Amino acid sequence: MRQELLSLPKGLAEEVSRNLVMVARLIDEDPEQAYAYARIALRLASRVAAVREAAGFAAYATQKYSEALAEFRAAKRMTGSVELWPVMADCERGLGRPERALAMAGEPEVQKLDKAGQVEMRLVAAGARRDMGELDAAIVTLQSPELASSSVQPWTARLRYAYADALLAAGREDEAREWFGKTLEADKDGATDASDRLAEIDGVEFVDAASLEDDSDLDALDEDEDDEDEDQDDAEVAAAERASDQAEYYDEDDDEYEPLDEPEVDVTDEIVVIEDDEDDDRDVRDGRDDRDARDKA
Repeated sequence: MRQELLSLPKGLAEEVSRNLVMVARLIDEDPEQAYAYARIALRLASRVAAVREAAGFAAYATQKYSEALAEFRAAKRMTGSVELWPVMADCERGLGRPERALAMAGEPEVQKLDKAGQVEMRLVAAGARRDMGELDAAIVTLQSPELASSSVQPWTARLRYAYADALLAAGREDEAREWFGKTLEADKDGATDASDRLAEIDGVEFVDAASLEDDSDLDALDEDEDDEDEDQDDAEVAAAERASDQAEYYDEDDDEYEPLDEPEVDVTDEIVVIEDDEDDDRDVRDGRDDRDARDKA
């Protein structure tokens, strides 16, 4: 790509290069933004094959398959390379033309591909078979020396995963489980979701830690509310018990009704005679007055 950009004026080459760098950086995380940068680069340097290829991949990532196919074809014409042949065939699948993808899988260009390209073409062809509802043919298409090899190559995990997925779609669950396991052995970078597929087959459900924490908080809140309710109930029971200690109630219509025995009280013990001191003082004063009257007489 550097060599191709050298054909441009220095300032323009730097501008195009910056946009291509952004395409490569964003294409996995933000395909739409990567596509926008690719369109800028394409407007600046549409005669550069690397730019056409980058624009094709950006369009492919955003599922603009017709546009992607046009850019890939342009890049192929400029370079004469067949490197993009598998992804061009996959664009045909994206456009709903799996039969064209299968036809491309049988073209002489496939023989010019390196090993990685040939494996990629096999994956595309198997996908086209599945698009057409030919599951058994898809499984046979994936059966190859590369699949049977015990050595791990960059394409091994994807090839094993596609094979396991086809087996599962065909109802061959035990075999699918075996190959999802083999996929995990080759997938050191976690590029596939083979572990999730295995768990799904085994009926294992994963719980998100964040949601679990939220549930724990909710459970704690519910426990607090239950404790408050229990405290309130205990208080009401205690109050009722105190009230029953002060006055017991029985329903006379109840067969078990028994009137309370009246306590025996000695009335004499309850009578207390209290002499009024004020009356005594009045009597004393009256007696003194009578004596004084007699003395004066």
